[in-house]
Amino acid sequence: MTQSAQSAKSILLAGESWTSTSTHIKGFDQFPTVTYHNGAKLFLDALKYSRYAITHMPSHEAQEAFPVTLEGLLAYDAIILSDIGANTLLLHPDTWAKSQRTPNRLKLLREYVKAGRGLMMVGGYLSFQGIAGSARYRGTPVEEVLPVTCLPYDDRCEVPEGFTPQIVAQHPIVAGLGTTWPHLLGYNEVQVKPGATLIATVPDTGHPLLVAGEYGEGRTMAWTSDMSHHWLPPEFSDWDGNATLWLNCLDWLTSAAK
Repeated sequence: MTQSAQSAKSILLAGESWTSTSTHIKGFDQFPTVTYHNGAKLFLDALKYSRYAITHMPSHEAQEAFPVTLEGLLAYDAIILSDIGANTLLLHPDTWAKSQRTPNRLKLLREYVKAGRGLMMVGGYLSFQGIAGSARYRGTPVEEVLPVTCLPYDDRCEVPEGFTPQIVAQHPIVAGLGTTWPHLLGYNEVQVKPGATLIATVPDTGHPLLVAGEYGEGRTMAWTSDMSHHWLPPEFSDWDGNATLWLNCLDWLTSAAK
């Protein structure tokens, strides 16, 4: 890091991991395999030597390790939720497996932002409302603080032919990035809340791509495409502006932190 751990602002990235199982059939015989995937690698590599101390909490760890107190959340200047469904935060193992009462971490995130910290949601199959509606952030305290509302159904928009983001507002988040960006391959469809700032859109549909807003004393953002495969292609992750975009996001998110 270019700054000491003591002076660097602290960011928690929750999600961006998954496990896949496959069954291989070879004539009469078959066998299963299991693979683990870390979708945060591109983001973490881009900001490896930045002014931020970033903690990645994979989805399978977040169910138990994601903070269960406001004080625990306040250890971070900003939190990013990326491709991690609401159930992972709602169903702590003590509730899921032992029928014990546990804090509602979606409500804690609302209090966290209200207290002056930053929250960003990044798109994916388990972001916003997600695939088959299974991310389930619609109607939650997290949706309440975000600058967008979620649809009540599967909100994925696949764009295999690619689309080039359209910048529609000047904002510190897109400062220094120009107007010609690499293409993306998909996003979650959302709706902009009144009072939020629409910064970038999907040209053909006008759907929101990048939105910023405020809640209480804090700031929130929505980036409706990905930070990893498959919606974020190599042309975007290898782009010189990729790291700048994420740094601008974190700078803006944390500038209100108390």
